[in-house]
Amino acid sequence: MKKREATITSLFFLILISLSVSVSKAQCQYPNNAFNAGEALDFDLYFNWKFVWVKVGSTHYKITSSTYKGQKALKTDLIFKSNKSCDKFFPMRDTLVSYSTPELVPLYFRKGAREGKRYTVDEVWYSYPGNDTASMRMKYKDPDGEWSEKNMQSGECVNDMLNILALARSMNFSKYKVNQRTTFRMVTGKRLSNQILVYRGKKNFKANDGKTYKCLVFSLLNDKSKKETDLLRFYITDDQNHLPVRIDFHLAFGDAVAKFLHGKGIRNPQTSII
Repeated sequence: MKKREATITSLFFLILISLSVSVSKAQCQYPNNAFNAGEALDFDLYFNWKFVWVKVGSTHYKITSSTYKGQKALKTDLIFKSNKSCDKFFPMRDTLVSYSTPELVPLYFRKGAREGKRYTVDEVWYSYPGNDTASMRMKYKDPDGEWSEKNMQSGECVNDMLNILALARSMNFSKYKVNQRTTFRMVTGKRLSNQILVYRGKKNFKANDGKTYKCLVFSLLNDKSKKETDLLRFYITDDQNHLPVRIDFHLAFGDAVAKFLHGKGIRNPQTSII
């Protein structure tokens, strides 16, 4: 049960990167049209416990100007923590950080996850020996405290949980058709993986800030299910900000939902608000 509960936090982070498309060059640059340094977003997380929705935690996401090894960079932080009620049964403290160039090329990623009695660490260092090659040094600390390390190369765009969100939020979804599928690649401290995303259409949603948003709806498919089912279904605002305002989790042990609470430093007019 504890291992399954831990996936709520992991899936929340996964959703933040599940809007990317594969492109040809490894060192992928992308114009940033969606956000500025100084943006900060907060979310509430709920779990369906015996048909009652219970708030179990909160998440804080922010982007700041920084430097990495002497070069100008964007730093992204994502912090998840369970509330006092949840701490009594299953404390969670997950901290993610990434650095990228102003052109959104990934430079470094780290995730430290304390979920119950388990503590794991993922780290990725990026380098670019050629225009069409990305090299990654990956390290992973398992729950027993053992470290493993590997080096990989790719001729495609490879991003981590945080950096790929920045790329995705600047994409144009206006030409997407209902049920259109997209494949993207994600790196952690121990593996590269492919994921399948499906566009479901448009729908309105009232977030925890009391506002109703026009949204684009997407599903992340459960690749472990024999029958095609949603692992996640989520809503992003139908404007240039592409803010995630709702995330539905459909898991083996129950359902959970993350709801947008408030944000500041949002770059573009929020034209999706009804």
